[in-house]
This record gives sequence, C-alpha cells and structure tokens, in this order.
Amino acid sequence: MAAAASRLRRIGAAVAATGALAALSLRHPDVSECDSGAGAGGAIVESLRRRIADPTATVPPRAVQEAALMGSSPVNPLDVLVVGGGATGCGVALDAVSRGLRVGLVEREDFSSGTSSRSTKLIHGGVRYLEKAFFNVDYGQLKLVFHALAERKQVIDNAPHLCQALPCMTPCFDWFEVVYYWMGLKVYDLVAGPRMLHLSRYYSVDESIELFPTLARKGHDKTLKGTVVYYDGQMNDARLNVGLACTAALAGAAVLNHAEVISFLRDDLGERIIGVRIRDNLSGKEFDTHAKVVVNAAGPFCDSLRKMADKDAQPMIIPSSGVHIVLPDYYSPEGMGLIVPKTKDGRVVFMLPWLGRTIAGTTDSNTTITMLPEPNEDEIQFILDAICDYLSVKVRRTDVLSAWSGIRPLAMDPSAKSTESISRDHVVTEDAPGLVTITGGKWTTYRSMAEDAVDAAVKSGKLKPTNDCVTNNLRIVGGDGWHPASFTFLAQQFVRMKRTNGGKIVPGVMDTAAAKHLAHAYGTLAVKVAAIAQDENLGKRLAHGYPFLEAEVAYCARHEYCESAVDFIARRCRLAFLDTDAATRALPRVIQILAAEHKWDRSRQKRELQSGKEFLETFKSSKNAHFHDGKHTGS
Repeated sequence: MAAAASRLRRIGAAVAATGALAALSLRHPDVSECDSGAGAGGAIVESLRRRIADPTATVPPRAVQEAALMGSSPVNPLDVLVVGGGATGCGVALDAVSRGLRVGLVEREDFSSGTSSRSTKLIHGGVRYLEKAFFNVDYGQLKLVFHALAERKQVIDNAPHLCQALPCMTPCFDWFEVVYYWMGLKVYDLVAGPRMLHLSRYYSVDESIELFPTLARKGHDKTLKGTVVYYDGQMNDARLNVGLACTAALAGAAVLNHAEVISFLRDDLGERIIGVRIRDNLSGKEFDTHAKVVVNAAGPFCDSLRKMADKDAQPMIIPSSGVHIVLPDYYSPEGMGLIVPKTKDGRVVFMLPWLGRTIAGTTDSNTTITMLPEPNEDEIQFILDAICDYLSVKVRRTDVLSAWSGIRPLAMDPSAKSTESISRDHVVTEDAPGLVTITGGKWTTYRSMAEDAVDAAVKSGKLKPTNDCVTNNLRIVGGDGWHPASFTFLAQQFVRMKRTNGGKIVPGVMDTAAAKHLAHAYGTLAVKVAAIAQDENLGKRLAHGYPFLEAEVAYCARHEYCESAVDFIARRCRLAFLDTDAATRALPRVIQILAAEHKWDRSRQKRELQSGKEFLETFKSSKNAHFHDGKHTGS
C-alpha cells in the first residue's frame, strides 16, 4: 500500500507540473505562424487551396506525370524528388509543392503499399509515452506527447471525412487502477489543452457494460471495478495516404507509383547526388530524373537506398513487426474501443471498431524487412488469447476474417554513439550531399515530419520557396466543405443502377450504408462516384455484406492512380484488410472493370488474378490458416 500511495503521489505531482511544462517551448505553431506567406506568397497559397477544393479538378494522368519526371534535366532539374509514397513521402511532396517548389515523387509499388496501410488506424498522442515521461523523468518523451497531440487534432481537421475522434475504454480491476488511470488520462487531457478531443471520464461497472456489452465482469480472477474512457483519433490510413498523393498531384507535384529507383545520378565530381535513374515497373521503361535534392522517405527500406548511395552507410532502421487481426463487428460496439495498457505479459492489447468490423492487436517483435510481411500463427493466437481475458464472449480462431503484419521502422540516428537513441521519434539526416533521409516517427506526426524534411532539403539545395510551410491548415482533396451529414445528399439524389439475372438494368436504392461509405471514403468527391454508379451501370456491390461499389473501381482507375487489382482491394478500398475471403470473391470483377479502364489484354488479366491471389495469401484469415494442432488446414 505504501508503494501504491507513493506512485499516486508521483502522479499527483505530475498533474501539478504539467501546467508549468505547457508553458515551455513545446507549443505547436499556430496556423498564422505556418501560413506566413504574405503578398504574392499569400496569393499563391490561396490559389492552391482553391485548386485543391475545386470539385471539378482532376489529377493529371499517369502518362503526364511520368513525362514531367522525364522532362527534368541537369540544367532544368526538379527542386525536390521524393523516393517513397507512404504517409511521410506523400506528406513531403505536398509540403514541398505547396511552398512553390518543383516536386516529383516515385514509389516502387503503390501509394501506402507498405507500413502506411498496415497501421493500427489510430491517430494518437501516445498515452504510454506520457507515463514513461513522468516515471522516468524523461523530458524528451514528454515533448513527443505534446507534439503528437497537436498533430493529432490537425490530421483530423485536415481530413475530416477520413478521420474522427474515437472513445477508448480502459478496464480497471482494482481501485488503485481506477485512480491511477483516471489521473493519468486527466494529465493526457491537460497536455492536449485546446486541442483536446473530449474529456476523459470514469464509468461504473454497469455503465461500462452498457457501453461495451461484450466486456467481461471478471478478468485474471479479479472483478471489474469500472472503466476510464478517453479519446484519441481514428483514420482510414491507406485512403488518407492516397488522398495526400492526389492532393500533391493537384497542387502540381509529379507523383508516380509503380516506379522504382535503380541507381543515383551524381555530378561530374562524383560528390553530390543530382537525381536518380527510374524504372517504370508497369512498362519496363527506364529514364533519368534530375533534382537539386533527393529525399529518401522509403520507410523500412530507407537503408537500402542509403546503401545504394554509400555502401558503407550505417543502418538506421530497427524493424519491428506489428500484427493485427480483424474480427466480426459483434466483438466490439460501434463507436467504442477497448485498450488494455498492460496485459499479463506486459504488452498492450486493443480492440477497435473500424469500417464495420473489429481490429484487434497488436504485437511488437523483432522482424526482418520484406516487401510482403506475413503474420505467423503464434502472433495471431497471442492476440486472441490476450483479448479473451477481457471479453464475456467466446473468442474463436474461426472468426478471424483477416490478419496482416506491418513493419514499424524504428529509427536510430546513424551518428549516435549507442542504441539508447532508438525511439519512436523521427530522424532527419543528410547522408550524402543532395540526399536527405527522413525516417522513424509515426502516422500521427507525418505532417510535421514532412515539414522537417523539406526544411532540410531547402537548406541542402539552397532552394528558394515562394512561401513557408502551409500544410498545418491545408485540407486534403475531398475534405474541404465536407460535413458529417453529407451522405444524406447521396442517399436522396442518387440510385445505384444494376443488372438483374435476366440482363435487365434496374435501379437499386442508394442505401444509407453505401451513401455513408462513399461520403467518408471520398469526401465531397463522392458525388462523382455515385454518378458513375448511376449512369454507367456500375452500382452493384463488389462483395456481399460490404458497401463497396463497382463504380469505385472505375473512379479510382480514372482519378486515383489505381493501376492494379491489388491497388484497389488493398488501398483504394480496404476489402483485403477487412475480409480476405470477400476480397478473393471480388477479385475477378475488379479485374474486369480495371481491364476495361486500362485496356488490358487477356495475358495481363491473368497476371493480375495470379498476383491478387498471391497477395491475399499473405493475409491469414481463418480459412487459409494452418493450425498447429492439426485440426484445421487451409489451402
């Protein structure tokens, strides 16, 4: 009891100290500070915002973007070329082009094809880092929390259709935990300050069960004493990433997916990097792109690029595997997550509602870097066992609809003298003249990471932007003018044309589920998708039980650089992540529509089917899992 009282006194002291800490230099710049472009620069920024918000604007075709990259030369280079199309890379491209710089971006696979599509889907300040900050007296950790909480609110504001606040419930099984978590989360509220989403609060056992019906009243032989609910943000990560890429394209950046860097170009002295050689992985064509500065934003693969530039470069990445599983919606109620900060083996486990299903996870273990990481059965079983302790319903392996693994690129500054510098913060470094690397960090802070990287690029290349950073208050495409009730317009004004078994085209209802999905996935541009569904006989659903429409495939091929079936089922819609079997059934129809849009021959369609099936085999649903006990084997 004395130890517990001591811990509570330390938390109380931390609460009192937080107000003083908030007055330190942790304050995030206001919009007015970032939007400092005056005169001509201010006019450019306003013109940029209008262009992005214009519902009639369309991104340049892929061929035009490739031509723009090919059109650079040693005497007329781009200002910045970004390598990597994840959240950070697309954020860098958007930041740089919105400063008036000439920008290109290339991605070996697809936008968000790596870590950025395999996240926990949370936009969070890092409540665990706050605990470490106070108990380890770690000012650096506290700065991370202040910074992430400021960025959390900004991400939600800039993409309101793809992000929203999510209440998260923390179960408490003794009264010490009630006080401990309540006080700790009040500190979290206090640190967030004016950027707080909603106040945290305590709920009794009966109130908690009413809010989360599957929550167990007993866990680890202890009786539930209540819960503390706090708020973080949630997002559709891959669609947000694609939105960043399209916003950068609308702003004037030449973005190109399925384009791989195969070597660097150097000046006549061989000292400074002045561009890259690129291979278009769709056509096989190779070409050079020149740039004053190359920004390496390749996530877990940034070390391979660094070694391409300098074979003696010291590794920066400590890869960590994060496995998540998807369960039916009845495991968690809509609009309420469950987070257990410390399970019996000390790890964090959570269950979150997401796109009509439940995500559970996560693991955090050492891994090797690979293009398509796969979860193993032990990791899936660990998650199932962990959530079983906190639920009143039976947790079954056969309920797993999909399971995937992502690689977190934990970063270490290569100039550091010890591994103690490994952290969740990001690192910006110039490995060679003309090559700036940005890595580490997390989804929540992608925007400020990009800002730091562009600042470094401006310094490295002696660039002359027309204005300062403006992304702090720049909504991504589809976000400007969006309202939570936007879906009602779709439901009232559109029908879904579909073909019956007899071949007759009949109107179908644009029901609430489909309208809500389109409004959240595409924002104000959802009307374009609805119009395709209505006018082009593409109103059928791609998979039973899911709101995804055939029209989305055509729209994404035309307006979102969707170049393969996997691009669609994994990133443009999230069916592969939500339900592997449903994605497999939808795959042939997706290919059929893309073939019509991109003029694929039969050979290409066969390759797409094969690559789609191979991709989906890396998502371990219950039907393709291999049980250790031999009771179930899959294909």
